[in-house]
Amino acid sequence: MRIQLEEIPHLEELGNVSRVFDPDSFTKNSRTLAEREKLNNKIVPSLEDAIRLTGLKDGMTVSFHHHFRNGDYIVNIVMDKLAEMGFHDLALAASSLTDCHAPLIKHIKSGVIRRIETSGLRGELANEISHGLMDIPVVFRSHGGRAYAIETGELPIDVAFLGAPSCDPYGNANGYSRDVDGGVMCGSMGYAKCDAQYAKKTVILTNHIVSYPNAPFGIPESDVDYIVEVPEIGNPDGIMSGATRFTKNPKELMIAETAANVIEASGRFKDGFSIQMGSGGASLAVARFLREKMLRDQIKASFALGGITGSIVDLHEEGLISKILDVQSFDLRTAESLKNNRFHQQISASYYASPSNEGTAVNQLDLVVLSALEVDCGYNVNVLTGSDGVIRGAIGGHPDTAYGASVAIVVCPLTRGRIPCVVKHVNTIVTPGKVVDVIVTDQGVAVNPRRKNLLKKIQDAGIPLCTIEELQQKAEHIVGSPDPIEYTDRVVGVVTYRDGSVIDLIRQVKD
Repeated sequence: MRIQLEEIPHLEELGNVSRVFDPDSFTKNSRTLAEREKLNNKIVPSLEDAIRLTGLKDGMTVSFHHHFRNGDYIVNIVMDKLAEMGFHDLALAASSLTDCHAPLIKHIKSGVIRRIETSGLRGELANEISHGLMDIPVVFRSHGGRAYAIETGELPIDVAFLGAPSCDPYGNANGYSRDVDGGVMCGSMGYAKCDAQYAKKTVILTNHIVSYPNAPFGIPESDVDYIVEVPEIGNPDGIMSGATRFTKNPKELMIAETAANVIEASGRFKDGFSIQMGSGGASLAVARFLREKMLRDQIKASFALGGITGSIVDLHEEGLISKILDVQSFDLRTAESLKNNRFHQQISASYYASPSNEGTAVNQLDLVVLSALEVDCGYNVNVLTGSDGVIRGAIGGHPDTAYGASVAIVVCPLTRGRIPCVVKHVNTIVTPGKVVDVIVTDQGVAVNPRRKNLLKKIQDAGIPLCTIEELQQKAEHIVGSPDPIEYTDRVVGVVTYRDGSVIDLIRQVKD
């Protein structure tokens, strides 16, 4: 019997129920999987073809991830192609930019790039921007703040160009390949996940097409529109290096040991505690001292979070950490663990640190150990600008984890060379003092007076304490008071807090 739509009561209220099934409107696909992969896929012949298919226009926003760190080729490859194709006035929304992205300077000068949003800047690009390269200030967001801005539409992405060490013909992409040992690996693709999910169009650039399904995947095919195969996506040596370093410096080891003692005294060092370590030398070294205490007291952590290093993987494989939530893999050891271990999970930047829901992973942290370029008498922390006012770092997850963790410990030397690290006022506020609990230096420990219970626990443990003002005065006594940085009135950077509010401004450094 022929169906008549008019027979359906209240048809106008049934949304998309508007047409009758027609068996002649399609042809069944009876090809083999190999034939389908070859004939029906998302692979396009070239990057230029992919760009044209996305519908990208002048003035739109393009995004990138930074999991390849200082070994990244993707940003420069894509921006060079966009320049060649004649695009102008683009907004570049990279999760972070580093030394290898110096070639972007020419694209800023030529007008291909009009503005930038990122978590950090380093190297020649950062130096040029600090001295007034751009007309429009760079917007700096934390990792959680960037995810939140993307989710809410405050940072709309027109086209995401995402590098992946492996991808199948339909777009299931990952930071490693199960088919090949070694090669280019970046591990977790946590910062790329939000871009792929929310961008209007997503292009995967890969040097390794694998058979369907490329599972487990970091990015699902449902979030991918086009795939471009390129000869190289990154330099393995640069990918697995950069922000992380394992210290042998006696000063940093002393700071790390003290921080481990503070953790033990904090009241949070109990079976099932959760933790995140920063990527600096002293904060990484905390793990080795904490290990001894965990073995001694038979304490195990429920999970470790964040940018993950081999030190955390070692503790996990030793049975001292139950699970790893990995938003960024900092070394090859970590990438291999993610590939082989089902209790080592890659998570998105939103899952990691977005302020959009209470379940965000940073809100489940008992302890976080973070590094700093400088801290001040208000416990405010700067991880973005150097003592000369030049941008040379990244916000990262610093304010996200400091807010979420029950106890946020910041480790830094009292001085670096002739530069004080504890100062009256930091150059740039990135993490507000209200969410910082303890400052550990090589010459003293200060507890935020807002945390009276924590202060008492640490005192009762016999750890010598001083005030933050005493640390600042000691630093000034050792190296003197540096001359103030000379700035112009021009704003070159806008620093936002994780909720999108402006927490500080970066001004142009005088030549």
